[in-house]
Amino acid sequence: MDKKIIVVVGAGQGLGNHVAKRFGKEGFCVVLMARNEQSLKEYEKEFTAESIETYTYAVDAVKPEMLTEAFHWVESEFGTPDVLIYNVGITTPDEPGKVDNAELIHHYQVDVASAYHCIRQIANGEFGRKNGTIILTGGGLALYPSAAYLPLSLDKAALRAMVYALHEKLKPQGIFVGTVTVCGAIGGSDFFAPSRIAESYWKMYNERNECETVYAETNK
Repeated sequence: MDKKIIVVVGAGQGLGNHVAKRFGKEGFCVVLMARNEQSLKEYEKEFTAESIETYTYAVDAVKPEMLTEAFHWVESEFGTPDVLIYNVGITTPDEPGKVDNAELIHHYQVDVASAYHCIRQIANGEFGRKNGTIILTGGGLALYPSAAYLPLSLDKAALRAMVYALHEKLKPQGIFVGTVTVCGAIGGSDFFAPSRIAESYWKMYNERNECETVYAETNK
């Protein structure tokens, strides 16, 4: 395929689709991945109506084997992508003191381990030769943890640490790894409008400089 390809794991009407559209408007072919197959079909229609070449694949981020199959499909259909966005996280509040070990592990799989699994699927020699870009959606809870969101606080901190570690490890291979740390409720105000946050992803892709952008009103 002549077009550059962006894979968005965690498509949705919020940030995921707006990031995909931002790249799609620049001529990227978009591959959207999410759990709900019916929603994906609707997204494909929406994107196609905006003249963005779009494909979809239903996948559950809690199941690494499904992610492996999804990335094998992308490789066989389109070749090695140019950009990976991981925009998945369990964001529901928790009852303090009620989160058990099994729930912590479930959250970690979705929020962190599956992000790492996706990176492993894509960070190969060809991705490096294409100067591939990997951007993970971080959260302000990594910097300001809350007992009301204990698993997510732990996981966003772990995700951030992973980005910093892999940024240095993969840089010599030509691969950029970064995170946009969103310090606020996505869609909760004009500043946190998904389309506005998406600009930070596009900027990071182009600049390939610092591995973290902290998206916060204090940085306006």
